[in-house]
Amino acid sequence: MRQFVTYKRVSTAEQGRSGLGLEAQTRDIGIFLETYAEEPFEVLAEFTEVQSGGADDRPELAEALELVRKAGAELLVAKLDRLSRKVSFIATLMDDKRVKLRVAAMPSADKFQLHIYAALAEQEREFISLRTKAALAEAKAKGTKLGGLRDKTGKRNKAVQAQALRGAERVAGIVVPLRSQGATLREIATTLNSSGVPTARGGQWQASQVQRVLQRLEAAETPQEGR
Repeated sequence: MRQFVTYKRVSTAEQGRSGLGLEAQTRDIGIFLETYAEEPFEVLAEFTEVQSGGADDRPELAEALELVRKAGAELLVAKLDRLSRKVSFIATLMDDKRVKLRVAAMPSADKFQLHIYAALAEQEREFISLRTKAALAEAKAKGTKLGGLRDKTGKRNKAVQAQALRGAERVAGIVVPLRSQGATLREIATTLNSSGVPTARGGQWQASQVQRVLQRLEAAETPQEGR
């Protein structure tokens, strides 16, 4: 019989008390068990943590992992970031042969795909943090005076460009190494699709989209090289 140990996490005590986020995680785990779990199955235990995903000291997760290793069960989480926001933590966990990990939102993902998702998510968070700091510094330097229509249009265009670059940065960890190894645009698109990595709009990759990603990344690096 297939056995599962479920783990849910919210970031703050307020979320834990109100149930914010927990209902969605419970729903996703339920969908996985009803639709994708091999029958018969048994849920040995359910663990819920109120703690940041970047914190190392998480007693509920430690207890869940101990039960998983002891019983030979699978650890089931709703989303990968509920387990941890650190790719190093997830990579170490996946290297543990006594731990079997399943993610409800990615029911067919293997260890390689989960590792890619974790790396992309961490990369995106780092970029967002840098972008936010840069935006705050720019706003501080310029003051709080609002511009007219032209300024608003310029800001809107910059926002669109930033979003496009953010999407390129999201897959840079896959696209750039493959391209440097001589992979064609079509081969890179095929790799992204087979790995379950969607485009910014949730669709399938084409060679032309991969080319635009490379162009955006190259354009973003050019000003830095001239400094």
